Amino acid sequence: MKLAILSREPHTYSTKRLVEACKKRGHKARVLNTLQFAIDLEEGDPDLFYRQRRLSHYDAVLPRIGASITYFGTAVVRQFQQMDVFCANTADGILNSRDKLRCLQNLSRHKIGIPATTFVKDKKDVLPAITRVGGAPVIIKLLEGTQGIGVLLAHSQEMAASIIELLQSQKQNVLIQKFVSESRGRDIRAIVVGDQVVAAMRRVAQGQEFRSNVHRGGKTEAVELDEAYKETAIRATKIMGLGVAGVDMLESHEGPQIMEVNSSPGLEGIEACTKLDVAGAIIDYIAARVDFPEIDIRQRLTVSRGYGVAEIIIPEGSKFIGKTIVESGLKEKDINVLTLHRGGKVIPNPRAERQIESEDKLLCFGKIETMKELVPERTRRRRRPKLKKLPEIDI
Repeated sequence: MKLAILSREPHTYSTKRLVEACKKRGHKARVLNTLQFAIDLEEGDPDLFYRQRRLSHYDAVLPRIGASITYFGTAVVRQFQQMDVFCANTADGILNSRDKLRCLQNLSRHKIGIPATTFVKDKKDVLPAITRVGGAPVIIKLLEGTQGIGVLLAHSQEMAASIIELLQSQKQNVLIQKFVSESRGRDIRAIVVGDQVVAAMRRVAQGQEFRSNVHRGGKTEAVELDEAYKETAIRATKIMGLGVAGVDMLESHEGPQIMEVNSSPGLEGIEACTKLDVAGAIIDYIAARVDFPEIDIRQRLTVSRGYGVAEIIIPEGSKFIGKTIVESGLKEKDINVLTLHRGGKVIPNPRAERQIESEDKLLCFGKIETMKELVPERTRRRRRPKLKKLPEIDI
């Protein structure tokens, strides 16, 4: 596997660990500065240039995009997606999680714990909104912020109103959120990779600081999460449309409450705390998905762990060609064919007697591990030569 890590900081702990884990497993990894891409758009041929040279082939991309370059960074990720390169986190997933309001709006549609939150613009709506989330003290958050920046605790309604008025006068959008008193100064950070929580730690604020972030001096301890917390973290990650995420949760009397879903979680604190190879788990996940990328994440929200929806392409010479769906033995393998794509036509719920042909695409539901065995090795996508024959840059 040849992996592109999109990062402007090649010497940070997280980036170096990901490169190290990749090389240790026999893969190639290159750190590419996100801001040095150029996006080329032509009819039927999306392309990318890097440092004025056409980018060579990559099997997968791991975005590590900072908040300050979200718009351009997600545009680059989206272009990789248009070029059929597997992205551990999609552009939409990054955008969903980066905006705290959008994140909570998406989560609120599902039965998943979140603190009572409100978003207002008119000054007259501020005090009623504070009352609706339970009254002071309240948490005030900027819509975009990391490492505890832009998170404030207001001890009274008057203080909250003054802070919000000041921030709004500076053209800042803010959320008003219930203060979960029983979790004061404590939260859980869980790293989700695919369908698993691969590591978790509790962060505890020190002194009078209510923010537990490690960058704020918070102390950490490794924890083994119970199933409710694991399931909440995994579901939140899937709802956002992410494959890799750091999920921050409060421990409330009602159970886990999601504070934030981070699409580029730092690895230094959690690896030091848990002594686990989190970087290795991320690389293993990406490598496994490179040859098996077409899983419909939305469907997997409502099914059992280990099951999913995938697209199986029937290559020339396959043992399935000429057999009917019932004769293929897929049913015996606990795989159900939902849709058949053939020659530009879509056949929903195909009959069991329908014969399978070369180049058919079968959208199937079943055990993921079983379906992996049926997917042929992913072939490199051929790209048309440009009119101006610029060489690819192999970095």
